[in-house]
Amino acid sequence: MTLQLLLEDDWFTACEAAALTPGRGVAALLPDGRQAALFTDRAGRAYAIDNRDPFSGAQVLSRGLIGSVEGRAFVASPLLKQRFDLETGRCLDDETVTVKTFTVRLGGS
Repeated sequence: MTLQLLLEDDWFTACEAAALTPGRGVAALLPDGRQAALFTDRAGRAYAIDNRDPFSGAQVLSRGLIGSVEGRAFVASPLLKQRFDLETGRCLDDETVTVKTFTVRLGGS
């Protein structure tokens, strides 16, 4: 089983699903040189957002802490601790800031 991201109009295999540990992130290099931060939660749902922290510019969101608020999964940046909704990319601490989200699916091997 692999975790795939929808990039433009084609699916990109980012990693083996087994490489993801619930509650921990993994960074994946995309074909255009950007990075995505990949996560699974304890219920097995997969998420992918841009790995770049918009507040610091560092590629660190995959190293952030996973949590939830009001039933919504988020990752907290390991640097400045801003929280980003894993479904929408919206910063929960500054609604004017968002990160890109990716459509994900689990695909065949």
